This record gives sequence, structure tokens and C-alpha cells, in this order.
Amino acid sequence: MSNPFTFSDFTISDLRRRPEFFDTVADRIWKAWWQESGYPLAYISTRPRENMAATPIPFALVAHDGNRFPGTASVIASDLEERPQLTPWVAAVWVEEAARRRGAGAALVNRAAQDCFALGILRAYLCARPRMSGFYEGLGWTVTERKVGRHQTSIFFRDACSAAGPFSSTP
Repeated sequence: MSNPFTFSDFTISDLRRRPEFFDTVADRIWKAWWQESGYPLAYISTRPRENMAATPIPFALVAHDGNRFPGTASVIASDLEERPQLTPWVAAVWVEEAARRRGAGAALVNRAAQDCFALGILRAYLCARPRMSGFYEGLGWTVTERKVGRHQTSIFFRDACSAAGPFSSTP
């Protein structure tokens, strides 16, 4: 069976412009990172709700094609309690199973970084568990530290001067 998503099939928008995807974004973030720890969905929904404010950061991006939802990514002030001095972070990158390996994740991460740089930010960070390190390195992110915290995450950075990614999208 063919995959229903390809890069050309979706647009990336700020979630504030496509609020109909809010519940889906909250659900995916909760299931991916918080449900197993016993946090209720209602608690986690407050985090993406912060992305709906008219502030530069935090913000969330949503990939969409009509009512289809390939994925999401956010930019937040802090994502790793062990490194509170680092800011901002590309975080909560989620791609639906059917959209994986089709460009959605790369497009979301690149767009999140580009949007940071458009705000005048010179460096963005992200953290990833070891199994995802190769993905981010392939997108041009640089590892600055490995095996941080209880999940043994790697910390990556990307500078504005090296931000020319292969993808762009309309808001």
C-alpha cells in the first residue's frame, strides 16, 4: 500500500493560524512523551496552549493538508532542565507514522529553526534520544553534548548562519 503523505502534499503553518489542529497536537505530544509518566491529557494540554499566545516564543507549527495532519514541532524557551541557560529549543517534534520518511519531520524542524532565526535569534537548540541523533545530524544540526539527563539525550545546536535547509514552506 502506498504512503498517503509526501512532502509536496502538505503546508506548514503556525498553529495559531490553524487552531483546529490544537487537540491533535496536544494528543500526540501527550502520547509521545507524557502519558507513560502518568500525566493526564488535560495537564499536558496547557503546554501547547501557551503556543497560542501572541508572543514570539513559544510557538507551534503544524503540517497539514486539508484535514490531514502529518506532524508538528514547537519552539519553546527551555526543553532540558539540566541546561536551563540554553534557549530557545526546537521541541515536541512529532510525525505521524504514515508521514515518516517522507520529508515532514525534516521540513518541520527546518521551518522551526528558520522561524527562530527570523526573530533575530542566532542559535537554536534541540535534544534527542540516541536513536534520533543521526536524523538531526543529517539535517545539519551539530552535537554539542551527549548522554545528558535520565534519557541520555544528545544536545544539538544550529546557528543562523548555517540554517539554509533544503525545505521551505508557506505559512
